Amino acid sequence: MVATWQQDDFWVTDDYAALDITLIHDFLRHSYWAEEIPRETVVRSLENSICFGLFHNNEQIGFCRVVSDLATFAYLADVFVIERFRGRGLGKWLIDCVLQHEELQGLRRWMLATLDAHWLYEKHDFVPLKHPEWFMEIAKPDMYLNLKNT
Repeated sequence: MVATWQQDDFWVTDDYAALDITLIHDFLRHSYWAEEIPRETVVRSLENSICFGLFHNNEQIGFCRVVSDLATFAYLADVFVIERFRGRGLGKWLIDCVLQHEELQGLRRWMLATLDAHWLYEKHDFVPLKHPEWFMEIAKPDMYLNLKNT
């Protein structure tokens, strides 16, 4: 069942068919966290996530996705609102919609990574890791740039 939220001329949906994959790929390949990401990688990531499109009338203006087991854990990823619509509280509203999603209730842990939007996520009770020493990662931040040079 498709979930949709409405606010004036803006709406959010988890309907995969509504997504503008070209817009999403174009934004992500120019982002600091996924620079030069291949379109095929974006498509695969979308197909394996719960995706949320933010729209103004019929134009997609924002996006985020959730990677989750739908039982205990979720990772919030690839959150954006295109520049000309920023500063209107739409990013906050998009996250509100995600956190209300029926399939994402009762999870024990949510995580995300951000360079510069801590202020946004703090409004939704995200906090710095209480025990960062418990967490480990394999990080390849320049992975897509290296693909371009091969």
